[in-house]
Amino acid sequence: MTKKMGGMYAALMTALNDDAGFDEERQKDLTGYVLKQGLAGLYVGGSSGEAGLLNLEELLAQQAIVADCARDSDATLIAHVGMPNLRDSIRLATRAAELGFDALSALPPHSYPFSDAEIEGYYRELSAATDLPMIVYEVPVRTGRPIALETLERILGLPNVSGIKFSSVDLFKLSMLRRRCPDSSYFFGYDEVYLSGGVLGADGGIGSTYNVLGKLYVALDAAIRASDLPRAQELQDVSQIFVEALLATGVLPGLKVALRILGVEAGPTRAPMALQMAPEKAEAHMRAVLERPEVRDWLV
Repeated sequence: MTKKMGGMYAALMTALNDDAGFDEERQKDLTGYVLKQGLAGLYVGGSSGEAGLLNLEELLAQQAIVADCARDSDATLIAHVGMPNLRDSIRLATRAAELGFDALSALPPHSYPFSDAEIEGYYRELSAATDLPMIVYEVPVRTGRPIALETLERILGLPNVSGIKFSSVDLFKLSMLRRRCPDSSYFFGYDEVYLSGGVLGADGGIGSTYNVLGKLYVALDAAIRASDLPRAQELQDVSQIFVEALLATGVLPGLKVALRILGVEAGPTRAPMALQMAPEKAEAHMRAVLERPEVRDWLV
């Protein structure tokens, strides 16, 4: 068991050029923009960063760029290293350790219907590959099925495993797991209902919309810690207004449109991920929500 972690982390997006190739300069600009939002840190190379559509070399390059951008900041860096095969995951993990990342995280293996025993074995080997604390991941919407509570309990007991990113609406399961493993760190992964996870004991959150509204989520978490539930509800409502707008465009494509409006060019998403409406309509749609006073007040 390692030192308990907490706080609010942006699931950092990946900047691409106009042809959807990885763009180092745009990634620097994007990283700098997100670092200005007062978050505890960055979660790098995850689903919000289109990791499933990037190759290993692009992910390694992104790690290096983010580490360099954050070098003079107080940001804690978590490298997501969950690839479809353990060999690539270990390569990402060891490189992140060399670059000075503070922690690792990983999706469970998800390309095939792996057994709970295989998932546990994956985390055992991956967490042993470095000395960095490991944050495991429960995300049924991505993997196709939940991991059994008893399996998660065993995984959280592995050496170097310090916590879990819990991206599930099974809040009873989150509560049971927290009671069974009270020394672990719990990060809640659904931005639009973070209040629910926070009230039930999550130590922090990791989310994609934090790239744009990081300041709001920091304030939301602070309101929960201060037991100011009316204020927390007010802030969660603002978050939901933004998320609802993104559902019409596609979440990641819409976030990139929002960033472009805010002066941060992160390029398109990589195919087959695409906007769910015409680009000019998407821009007007996202501009309208960004100009709403309750949203605008939280923009950097």
